[in-house]
Amino acid sequence: MDRIKSLLVGALCALLVSAPAYAAPEDEPRWEDMVADIAIARPFGLVATVGGSALFVVSLPFTALGGNVQQAADTLVVKPAKSTFQRCLGCTSSGRYRDPEAR
Repeated sequence: MDRIKSLLVGALCALLVSAPAYAAPEDEPRWEDMVADIAIARPFGLVATVGGSALFVVSLPFTALGGNVQQAADTLVVKPAKSTFQRCLGCTSSGRYRDPEAR
């Protein structure tokens, strides 16, 4: 049973890593991209946002002493949150969807 779980997690990771490789940023998102995004990427993004927030709070004393609080906040909290909540469904880059034909 553990082997099946490991294979499943590996397959999901491979899917997440390879998804942006075939999608051009100016293309309209396909329905397959949207389904994979809502079923796989968004839940992982939410977990990354919550986990990154917890790690940021734990690392705050050290980052404050090192003088890189803003960099840690951007990396651990802001980037995962933008990817989860501000990226259009099926898009590979953050921000709202802009139709390439509309100028």
